[in-house]
Amino acid sequence: MQEITIGTNEAGQRLDKFLAKYMKLAPKSFFYKMMRKKNITLNGKKCEGGEMLAEGDTVKLFLADETIEKFSEIKVQKIQKEKKVQLSILYEDEDILLINKPAGMLSQKARDTDLSLVEYLTDYLMENGSVTEGSLRSFKPSVCNRLDRNTSGIVAAGKSLAGSQMLSEVFRDRTVHKYYKCIVYGPVREARTVDGWLLKDPRTNQVKILSRADPEGEAKRIVTRYEPLAVTERLTLLKVTLLTGRSHQIRAHLSSMGHPILGDGKYGGGGSLELERKYRLKGQLLHSYRLEFPALTGRFAHLSGKAFEAPLPETFLRAAEGEGLLLNGNPGGAR
Repeated sequence: MQEITIGTNEAGQRLDKFLAKYMKLAPKSFFYKMMRKKNITLNGKKCEGGEMLAEGDTVKLFLADETIEKFSEIKVQKIQKEKKVQLSILYEDEDILLINKPAGMLSQKARDTDLSLVEYLTDYLMENGSVTEGSLRSFKPSVCNRLDRNTSGIVAAGKSLAGSQMLSEVFRDRTVHKYYKCIVYGPVREARTVDGWLLKDPRTNQVKILSRADPEGEAKRIVTRYEPLAVTERLTLLKVTLLTGRSHQIRAHLSSMGHPILGDGKYGGGGSLELERKYRLKGQLLHSYRLEFPALTGRFAHLSGKAFEAPLPETFLRAAEGEGLLLNGNPGGAR
């Protein structure tokens, strides 16, 4: 027999929905049969499955441990000691985390064998006791925005169901503002807001930028704003604001205008191998450095209007300094 006390991450959903998460491999008919036989009870009483769960409710499973395990699907990828990493946590409370993802780390795994930020996040939360293998049956913390593997910077993650829902909403509605810094080839001397159409090729995981919509209607409209922070004849440090958020948007859009990002092997367009070797670059110098929350109320009022920044990685700083883009000790000065 197992007794489950409903917490904040499980409350507010139907009992049958909760059971389907807790024992993912069991058919729905199994739950209803067990409830009819009172092998599954809610607060010590017979239940039907449509009851809405509240924090503090007690669900009892009068089932053999072997049966529960057979129907459970807990996939916690154990990280070997030598592969563990120290996450750079910019902010953490009981609901969310903001993490400064390093270049080279996947936001989410592409293959079963991958280790991504999600696995490192789960490992971190298990080590500090925020989650357990049991709690992962009904709710799995995860990232709510993604960055390309070789793009560094702020990734937001939900620790609780409420935190995940809030983050998903502000990213979906684009009420959270994201700002990037990057170093591009060529001088860019004025700020602009530019639009276009982005067409993705799923076979190659690459995109191309069109000047107008395609006849098939598959291309997505994009809008990108950029502002030069420091300029030389060879390179420019840009602040970029995403007004739409599409796959590879910044990299492809800037490249299509003749300003590929330094170190970008996919959209580099004939960039300088000399510079990439000089600074030992393994990817594009693109960093999501600032995130600003919209006005929020209730449980998340403490985040209302707050902004968080992620320090630039050492490789980015080294290239900025070496190419004369470092002003007042900061890339582009104090902005």
